[in-house]
Amino acid sequence: MGKSKRIGILTSGGDCSGLNAVIRAVVHCANGKGWEVLGIRQATLGLMTRPPQVTKLEIDQVDPLLTSGGTMLGTTNKGDPFAFPMPDGSLCDRSSEIIAGYHQLDLDALIGIGGDGSLAILRRLAQQGGINLVGIPKTIDNDIGITEHAIGFDTAVNIATEALDKLHFTAASHSRVMILEVMGRDAGHIALAAGIAGGADVILIPEILYSIDDICYHIKNRQEEGKNYCLIIVSEAVRTQEGEIRTLTNRLGQSRYGGIGEYLADQISDRIGAETRVTVLGHIQRGGTASPLDRLVASAFGVAAVNLIEEGKYDYMVAWQNRQVITVPIEEAIAQYKAVNPEDALVKTARGLGIYLGE
Repeated sequence: MGKSKRIGILTSGGDCSGLNAVIRAVVHCANGKGWEVLGIRQATLGLMTRPPQVTKLEIDQVDPLLTSGGTMLGTTNKGDPFAFPMPDGSLCDRSSEIIAGYHQLDLDALIGIGGDGSLAILRRLAQQGGINLVGIPKTIDNDIGITEHAIGFDTAVNIATEALDKLHFTAASHSRVMILEVMGRDAGHIALAAGIAGGADVILIPEILYSIDDICYHIKNRQEEGKNYCLIIVSEAVRTQEGEIRTLTNRLGQSRYGGIGEYLADQISDRIGAETRVTVLGHIQRGGTASPLDRLVASAFGVAAVNLIEEGKYDYMVAWQNRQVITVPIEEAIAQYKAVNPEDALVKTARGLGIYLGE
């Protein structure tokens, strides 16, 4: 057995199912090597605090968390440490505080679990402050190009599919057009996968243009065939037919995607008089018990990350390709954004099933 190490682990960005499974795998593998694992709370915010907010993680503590949603360490998707919002409204570069927190803990390495934005920030911190970083990809949008699977995506698809399964019955009972609005920051992977698996009649994603008239024509065709209802799934990032992004703004002036489902409902109702209802899944897609696939990949990623540290191989991210874990430089991994390709196999599958998917 080699020299004992002390490693840190944090979760950054939006939460999703499968994060605790990664943490559990890291602790199991690292403790098996005689290493110490410190869980850093609230992502990089935990390294800004003095003393840094950390918890020593043991196997007995993390073992029950395999199936639990969220992250036991907490996370944040606010506050770029290089331009951190201060109480007076100003922006301050607090990167040096995070770097100092890492070194104060006397860590040999840091495992960062995040999406492309979080990993880009962590890598910049690592390069600036001599942090030995290993990355693990997580995002329900599954838009990190180098990996076929990011933690959280499969669970989100399962939840969206289950929602469609349930909407079938109420749609048929009331002869309605049911619209399900799902997450998808700029990519339509959730809508596409769940739409096929859940038997949607219309799938709308930001990568493919659509026509309201064509959607209405599709609905009327179904009615003429004796099918009195229609299921539509739409990614929150889909624009209106006029090219506008629909957003919701809270009282603090913060905006987020939302409202495309209501827009579609109004347009369809105005054109053909169909009774429409909208369901917005929102953060339900991030929660709940992780799917078996997310748990499996999360476990494989956690072990692989610890092994990278043992090899002294830093500034790398683990990824899933061809049914196995590979390692790629973080810079290369996050440079490849993965939107839905209009020639993708699943797009062809949807069209072959007679699903309306746009032009």
